Amino acid sequence: MEQITATGGCAHPIHLKGATITRDGATGEILHHYDTAQEPGERLLVRCRNRRATVCAPCSRLHAGDTFHLVRAGLVGGKSVPTDVRERPRLFITLTAPSFGTVHRITGDGERCRPRRNAGRCEHGAPVSCPAVHDAADPHIGQPLCPGCYDYPAHVLWHAHAGRLWKAFTDNLYNHLATRTGRTRTGLRRTLRISYAKVAEYQRRAALHVHAVVRLDGADGPGDPPPTWAKADVLGTAVRTATAAVHLRTPYSRALGEHGLCWGSQLDVRPIRAFDGREGLADDAVAAYVAKYVTKGAAETAIGLDHPITSPDDITTGRLSAHVRTLIYTSWRLGGLPELAQLRLRAWAHTLGYRGHILTKSRVYSTTYAALRAERAEYQGATARDDVAGSPDAVTDAHWRYAGSGHSPGAALIAAGVAEDLARSREIAREESLSDRLGRCGAVGRGRHATS
Repeated sequence: MEQITATGGCAHPIHLKGATITRDGATGEILHHYDTAQEPGERLLVRCRNRRATVCAPCSRLHAGDTFHLVRAGLVGGKSVPTDVRERPRLFITLTAPSFGTVHRITGDGERCRPRRNAGRCEHGAPVSCPAVHDAADPHIGQPLCPGCYDYPAHVLWHAHAGRLWKAFTDNLYNHLATRTGRTRTGLRRTLRISYAKVAEYQRRAALHVHAVVRLDGADGPGDPPPTWAKADVLGTAVRTATAAVHLRTPYSRALGEHGLCWGSQLDVRPIRAFDGREGLADDAVAAYVAKYVTKGAAETAIGLDHPITSPDDITTGRLSAHVRTLIYTSWRLGGLPELAQLRLRAWAHTLGYRGHILTKSRVYSTTYAALRAERAEYQGATARDDVAGSPDAVTDAHWRYAGSGHSPGAALIAAGVAEDLARSREIAREESLSDRLGRCGAVGRGRHATS
């Protein structure tokens, strides 16, 4: 019970065996000793740290919290980032994938899906229109009207090159900012730096789109303010033109030829509210939005699988739509072409060919996951270190090895109960904190009314 509680009710903990000994470097005296031989099963449980809520909800919440603070620090400061970044030009942008074929869409107010007058059928015999009304729960949403007409290879190859597309966009952004402000590219980079944090999300049509926080800094990063001419509206215009200018080509394949790559025409650019401003998105809302999507798993979004596949047989066992299953099969098939071997599509077939991390950031946007985890470990280990704090020459010798993972059926029930209790405690604390804030606001309001 103590070990499971220490992991926060982790659903799939890692089992370790080993020992840690801390000695006084001068005298050799043992200051602290821990050995798993005294633990139940002679094992120590540690968190799996899986980010997906569908795999491990307690660890995903921890990951979401780290993501929130990582993104928020780049918006309001803290965690080694100066607080004046709140006054910098900042945008929240969404870049989408192009169309690979017509799909069913969500409709509202009686609007029809894909109405076409006198519509016929495609060469595969499927109707080219859809007069139905689809709500958000309709399983047809995101499915192609005709799978035969849908360009599945282009969809997979676009995912495989999504990293290159983002790199081309950021390079273009520097160039377009230089052009709009009458500066050379080299001169602009000497005075300006683009910092960002982005998260990739799958749409219902199983195509990625990218949410990103973009901030303008001086050439030396967050500690250096940008030039006075750098404004949010200038950045927003450059984002639109830089996105439209991205055009790449896939490697030539005898089976597929070449495919052109670009961003989709749907682009959303929104300013983030300044410290003393009233227009734009709130800092915390943007950070929470990004953190929410980081923890989504494949089962929650019905897109892809949560684990790599080793053979085509693995594709048939997943609970997938026909559209997503075809995308995974296409990734596996294209991964067998020698000319596309460098894309490693079979290794990434479970993510529909996308090879990047869910969240990435520029080098100096803010802190890192490693720094946040180290800070948490420092806080949690403060009590244990009090016992050896008196020896500045303390030396620690540790030996650990992997000994398995997961829970027994009984331990799984205990872990679920611990996780539920912790979630309930957090909810109660959140409600009490909200009540306190509302109470203080009410007291302030009554005081002002009495004064007036």
